[in-house]
Amino acid sequence: MSARDWLDKDFYAVLGVAKDATPAQLKKAYRALARELHPDTNASPGAEERFKEVSEAYDVLSDATTRAEYDEVRTYAGAGRYAQGGGSGGFSGVNLDDLFGGGGRAGAGSAGFDLGDLLGGYFGGGRPGGAKAARRGGDIDTETTISFDDALQGTTVGVTFASDVTCEACHGTGARPGTGRHRCPGCGGQGQVLHNAGGFAVAETCPTCRGTGEVIEDPCGVCRGAGRVRRSRTVRARLPAGVRNNARIRLRGKGQPGERGAPAGDLFVRVHVRPDPVFRREGDDLCVTVPVRYDEAALGASVEVPLPAGGTVTLRVPEGTQSGRTFRVRGRGVHTASGAGDLLATVEVVVPQRLTGAARRALDDLRAASAMDDPRADLLARNARTRT
Repeated sequence: MSARDWLDKDFYAVLGVAKDATPAQLKKAYRALARELHPDTNASPGAEERFKEVSEAYDVLSDATTRAEYDEVRTYAGAGRYAQGGGSGGFSGVNLDDLFGGGGRAGAGSAGFDLGDLLGGYFGGGRPGGAKAARRGGDIDTETTISFDDALQGTTVGVTFASDVTCEACHGTGARPGTGRHRCPGCGGQGQVLHNAGGFAVAETCPTCRGTGEVIEDPCGVCRGAGRVRRSRTVRARLPAGVRNNARIRLRGKGQPGERGAPAGDLFVRVHVRPDPVFRREGDDLCVTVPVRYDEAALGASVEVPLPAGGTVTLRVPEGTQSGRTFRVRGRGVHTASGAGDLLATVEVVVPQRLTGAARRALDDLRAASAMDDPRADLLARNARTRT
């Protein structure tokens, strides 16, 4: 049912109750009429149609929200002002611009909702009688790839992508320079027109102006009236120090231009960071594997560990260090606005693949000296206890 039917139908009179009837009184009146008029028990002419009217009235008035909206429409517009086939799209004695165009609040007794929004919801969305509103530009997603070092230090990159831009020839008006837009003659600038559809009015988007409420008599020759053209754009994007792989950077106002003076959308840049051959990032920490000789791990040593920004830091490897042990160098990881991570250096004992004669003799001596120290003795003992 069209909301405009509410202007022509007094549902309280249909049910035979007062306008301040309570929900209980509404239900009582409906049940009595429904029993009297139900087609299964009443075959008299007009009973079925009357039954439908009673059911329709009760459906509207039994719901508190719908009842409030119904009362608001009739209070504001006045009952009985809709005349089928008369006036502007079927309304008689009602100024459509005042009723639907302003979208203003109803009088002092308003239930707190916008009449334009209320009636608009019954006619395909949008506000009937209102020209197309200014609309914010759409957002754009693009991406860029940077080096590991640039991600740590921060960098500025140029991001190139295709998007709509404001037409420079007409400055976004869509009209040829020296001309302009005019009120649409098809809808009088309202953006919508009313059609009689089988006894009630239906609002539709104006086919002349496509809902904008305006027409361009002499379109711009560059953008053909659109006010925008497709172009390749390059935007400079500042990526902060410590930016993560797959981070999404937002650049406000760098997206699609808005319509009818509305603000532009945003540009979102997805950042891809190329992997580094030396360092691996874990959160704000940097991980590096440091090879050490057997004698350095066994006897202890000071070894140089590389840093991502260049240079080295000295790491003290204590005597008896096992391969795979990780040492933490605080403050030498990723630096961000919230602080700095650490450098995590994991030592890896390297076994030489070729030995000089002196090295072999030294290892033979070490083997003889360590013959009584079997590193697998505990493993074998635990396995024997488990299996017995």
